[in-house]
Amino acid sequence: MSPSRCPRILAAFVIGSSLVFSAAVERQAKKPRAAKSSAPTPALVRSLSLHDRIAQLIIVRGYGDYPPSDNEEYRRFLRWICQDHVGGFIVAGHIRDGSVIPAQPFELAAFANHMQRQSKVPLLVASDFERGASMRVAETARFPYLMAFGAAQDLAATRELGAATAREARAMGVNWVFAPDADVNNNPDNPIINVRSFGEDPQAVAQNVSAFIEGAHSVPSQYVLVTAKHFPGHGDTAEDSHMQLAKLDQSKERIESVELTPFRAAIAHGVDSIMTAHMAVPAFEPNPIPATVSQNVLTGLLRDELGFKGLIVTDALEMQGIAALFTQGEAAVRAIEAGADMLLMPTDPEACIHALEAAVKSGRISTNRINASAAKVMAAKQRLGLMKRRAVDLYALSDEIKDPKLDALAEHVAEKAFTLVRDSKQLFPMQQASGSCLVILNEGQFSQRGQALVHELIRGAPGIKTSVANSLMPDVVLNAIASDDAQCKQIYVAAFVTVAANRGSVALQGGLSTFLSKLADGPAPVALISLGNPYLLRDFPKVAAYAATFSSAESSETATARAILGEIPITGKMPVSIPGLAKIGDGLYVPAKTNTASNATR
Repeated sequence: MSPSRCPRILAAFVIGSSLVFSAAVERQAKKPRAAKSSAPTPALVRSLSLHDRIAQLIIVRGYGDYPPSDNEEYRRFLRWICQDHVGGFIVAGHIRDGSVIPAQPFELAAFANHMQRQSKVPLLVASDFERGASMRVAETARFPYLMAFGAAQDLAATRELGAATAREARAMGVNWVFAPDADVNNNPDNPIINVRSFGEDPQAVAQNVSAFIEGAHSVPSQYVLVTAKHFPGHGDTAEDSHMQLAKLDQSKERIESVELTPFRAAIAHGVDSIMTAHMAVPAFEPNPIPATVSQNVLTGLLRDELGFKGLIVTDALEMQGIAALFTQGEAAVRAIEAGADMLLMPTDPEACIHALEAAVKSGRISTNRINASAAKVMAAKQRLGLMKRRAVDLYALSDEIKDPKLDALAEHVAEKAFTLVRDSKQLFPMQQASGSCLVILNEGQFSQRGQALVHELIRGAPGIKTSVANSLMPDVVLNAIASDDAQCKQIYVAAFVTVAANRGSVALQGGLSTFLSKLADGPAPVALISLGNPYLLRDFPKVAAYAATFSSAESSETATARAILGEIPITGKMPVSIPGLAKIGDGLYVPAKTNTASNATR
């Protein structure tokens, strides 16, 4: 790569004094506004070579910081941007020592600005901001997972989440949000959707999806592309498509009435893009192939039947749900043939470009087919205002991402979402700290989860005893903790277990399941609080009390402490059912301690 064609800006330049210079250059810039017309200039599309039109259909894995200049992966990324002229990149977080490290907002914004300057055509910068920017970026409002919004039953809050997500995203240079999740999670064994969904009721999910889109599109100067996913609905699957091909094995009638309901609502409310799912859908596609490469699903169902005219983007092509079946080049060709417009995160973007060029030259794919998708991509970039201004104002960043009102919104939703399903021993609120115990169940040895909960609980109940157990502890250590806690008068167990790619389940790991069963079988009544997977109660039916936050965010930890202490009323309602144990809408009402009313089902 020629240094003059795509110059390297040193990390020191970004982090040090020149960050101020970059901000000074941009501080007078107006925020990008959604263009009045989304029709691209035909000459712009025609000016691109076939190679570049194809490259515009590709979104590569990117960065939110500056890796070392000699980093091989980073140099490949620069080549994709500067020489291959791909359409954009996704900020997917950094994996270091097995953990995902969030990006820093200022560094992300500076990096996005730099790459926009180097690119021949303005870039789409995407990220999975399902619960606001905090899903991928540090120092942003810590919103709960979407299922907490479903439990809170507050559409106004969901609308504010959409607006806040757009605001934070555009401030950092992110212009395409892969949210909201439109999946209807009606399978308790789903290992990858779970709390990412608003819930199990198709109409409630549709209402929340619509509210999110309305919020994200409510301020023209902060307009972002929003994405409903994972079409035609990933909620009733028992497989993680990161690991294997998932399967939605339901009838057309069931899929039409359940899975497609939120997507219809999203289309009606102007969703910009829809993401495909790497799962087989026998009702619409007889061949055992992912919906991502099915013309019956993408063109026949999504385009023709549902009338969607926007961008169709694949889920990540690096996922095994598709990568195990096809080479990257063949997957790209099949996806475009099926009706997709953009290809997300291929492991080999250059192979995808070459395969699509060959498909056009052989007549397998027409030039008009490529042109149609390239025109949609350019229209989206124009709608975002990128043709007039690509860079963001670094000086304005703090005001946009550090607004106390956003933190207050996160806390409000987390508190309203706290749901009490069972309380046979009246453990909520806690009547006396002395003799009470709190046990944090964590899956990682060095997890920070639970710290906010412990801090808040000790603040209100300084006499409570706390301990932490993690999935890597040997049985002898877990047994010792269980024996010690058997002396407690009552035990509150906060279990942090939530979805993660390539995990394959949302059950407690290691010896934690046996450990919790021993506590439940002991003399002290146990209140199990799931900060994540709400279906955990199925595995521990003997607990005296069961509550769910539907989220492992810090705001949910604080809400849990306040609920235990009786500082807030408990008002959440189940957005999902737990077979044999709870129905949608179940939830005990418990007033705050300042009220004298007794516990009752509202």
